[in-house]
Amino acid sequence: MSSVLELARADIRALVPYSSARMEAVGGELLLNANESAWPPFGDEGLGCHRYPDPQPVALLEKLAALYGVGTEQLLVGRGSDEAIDLLVRAFCRAGTDAILIQPPTFGMYAVCARVQGAGVLEVPLTSDFALDVEAVLAAVTPAVKLVFVCSPNNPTGRAARPAQIERLAQALMGRALLVVDEAYVEFSDEGSVAGWIGRYENLAVLRTLSKAWALAGARVGCLLADADVIALLRRIMPPYPLPSPCVAAALAALSTPGQAAARMRLATIRDERVRMGEALRRLPGVREVLPSKANFLAVRLHDAAAAYRRLFDAGIVVRDVRRYQGLADALRITLGTPTENDRVLAVLGESAPWA
Repeated sequence: MSSVLELARADIRALVPYSSARMEAVGGELLLNANESAWPPFGDEGLGCHRYPDPQPVALLEKLAALYGVGTEQLLVGRGSDEAIDLLVRAFCRAGTDAILIQPPTFGMYAVCARVQGAGVLEVPLTSDFALDVEAVLAAVTPAVKLVFVCSPNNPTGRAARPAQIERLAQALMGRALLVVDEAYVEFSDEGSVAGWIGRYENLAVLRTLSKAWALAGARVGCLLADADVIALLRRIMPPYPLPSPCVAAALAALSTPGQAAARMRLATIRDERVRMGEALRRLPGVREVLPSKANFLAVRLHDAAAAYRRLFDAGIVVRDVRRYQGLADALRITLGTPTENDRVLAVLGESAPWA
């Protein structure tokens, strides 16, 4: 195979993309080419929301490329990681013919996007201790599989794959499938990102988001890092204006020098709280196990997860019920909050009750 694009749908490669007014004419002083309002909306405060935003904002691309150590041509920014997942599935998987491969329990949007597209979903479960089984994954790959998703650190279990495992997959899948590593939680881990390998493996793609470590869940800013040809292909099928101007402004503020300093402080706090909460939860009588985590949450096995969930909910605390996930029939996922919020969780769960 001469190019990773040969894995993509031929009809998508041949598609004539939509050309927006903003893409066709860059610059100028009097903009009368996009049927926009000549007046900003009430309360705009200089955001320029009466104008369509740049399809791929240059300032944001440059900030993110510097942060992740890639070139701007290797980066696609969009509405959270979810949009990138959907674009990958649509570009690489023909309905009724192609498939993706996932390792449950894992993030549910991979399978949802595939099924919406009419693509197959092959499953290779994680091991009994929720580790990635590389050889089992490779043994399950068929010619129909175009995308292999690996979530690391994994959601909802929190365990991270080792870099050597990722590299083994990238090497073995060369010419066979695109390996998509979802690093939504990598800032909380000490394993580090594999984004630096994109120049080495053209079949490697990495998902990143500003929703978690950068505290921008409400702004919906995420990106895909991949070979420049893959990025160019996805830009052809992406909606013309994916990021609203206020979201771009929020992202640039978060990525500023003081914004990065604030994020580092929060990350340090979350890492400390992850250790403290894990130890405290393990001492509670109703807790069976706290799964090791490299993310900003803890998956907790309980003797009576349903009762524990109700007790927390009745106290005004909402955690994630993950009992429907494979291998987690007795578990809840608890996001790490502030130290005060975490203390409240411990106090509620520490009360003597039938769930314990």
